[in-house]
Amino acid sequence: MKIVVVGGTGLIGSKLVAKLREQGHDAVPASPKTGVNTITGEGLAEALAGASVVVDVANAPSWEDEAVLEFFKTSTRNLLAADAAAGVGHHVALSIVGTDRLPENGYFRAKLAQEKLIEDSSIPFSIVHATQFFEFVKGIADSAADGDTVRMAPVLFQPMAGDEVAEALGRVSVGSPVNGRVEIAGPEQLRMDEFFRNALAALGDPREVATDPHARYFGSELDERSLVPDDGAVLGEIKYADWLDRTGSGR
Repeated sequence: MKIVVVGGTGLIGSKLVAKLREQGHDAVPASPKTGVNTITGEGLAEALAGASVVVDVANAPSWEDEAVLEFFKTSTRNLLAADAAAGVGHHVALSIVGTDRLPENGYFRAKLAQEKLIEDSSIPFSIVHATQFFEFVKGIADSAADGDTVRMAPVLFQPMAGDEVAEALGRVSVGSPVNGRVEIAGPEQLRMDEFFRNALAALGDPREVATDPHARYFGSELDERSLVPDDGAVLGEIKYADWLDRTGSGR
């Protein structure tokens, strides 16, 4: 089937396109790099012509609160309208575990607004809630850095490999719409402070990780289960240490 991957030239999108093509699907990457712009609408109708499924893994160019909210609302409205015009039968969106638990987080608020637009539309849908990606470990640490100290809360954390995010999206994309959410996560549930202490050491990063119950995660204080899925989540198999070995990311 023809599956259009919006954001298909990015980290997860490019992996998803490759996996779908391996399975024999006509996977089409749609992004500004391929002449498709979900904000202006440029190239949308042409890209979606004949598509059975649209998978939205696009990310906002700015994470400033108002900008990211406007991006996801405008992009999603345009996509859903294009879905309806093209007769798309399944709209899949990648979101984040905990979008409804961190109202102080502007990015999470924007993703929640995106989800509501999808839920309120007439297009059959599936929303995939993923935990944080191994690929973003250094970026998360940088966001929590105070000089040479990285402050992390001792709450539960269950990150996963980008490859397994793409695999899960692929399974959902070729299946029937669930008209609800599917949660996916890594195989190990750890304490966030301990995970980053070990992860930075493995990366050869000399910064100290300090345990701070009030440490903020992109502006929000975390509860014990803010970032981990509920029971019934689909779990990956790749552990962080194995991912480092596979990717050669460790020192």
